[in-house]
Amino acid sequence: MEVGLMRFEGRTLPRWTSALHGIVQPAVHAGIPWLLSRLGPRYGWTAEGPGVWNLAGLIPIIAGFALMAWCLVVHMRLARAGWRIEKTPYYPTPAYLVAEGPYRFSRNPIYVAEGMIWVGWIIFFGSLVILAVLATLAVVVGPLVLRREEKGLEARFGDAWVRYSKTTPRWFSIRSLRGNRQSG
Repeated sequence: MEVGLMRFEGRTLPRWTSALHGIVQPAVHAGIPWLLSRLGPRYGWTAEGPGVWNLAGLIPIIAGFALMAWCLVVHMRLARAGWRIEKTPYYPTPAYLVAEGPYRFSRNPIYVAEGMIWVGWIIFFGSLVILAVLATLAVVVGPLVLRREEKGLEARFGDAWVRYSKTTPRWFSIRSLRGNRQSG
């Protein structure tokens, strides 16, 4: 993803490109798990399709896609002039710091949404292959990508980012969902 963003660094992409994001993200987060599920057995499935317990996976899938859509709506509202990508020493970042909508509860609600979706697919497909891929991504995303993104946000937004990161958890917490954040 970083290489693709680097091509657009310093440019403003029109707002309509968010529609592409709204199409590509769901396609990726549905298509890849479906393909992965075909690489191994689908536990709980019969010849007729998913078992009753597999259908429970639809709950986090739907919730994750709804959260992802909420994030997209917030970004569209904030990027009225389009999406300006600026390079920092660490990672290309948007021209605005988001601290509203789902970003009040998590610094990374898109990653939370993606995790919910993938956990849902693990349950729905009963797939250990999807579980293994998600576990691998979780080990890579946390230590490598997130820290680099956060360093870029701190370089771009300085004290505003530091205050936000002290009052909003990286993932989420019961306290953040209740709105009982500590003041920074």
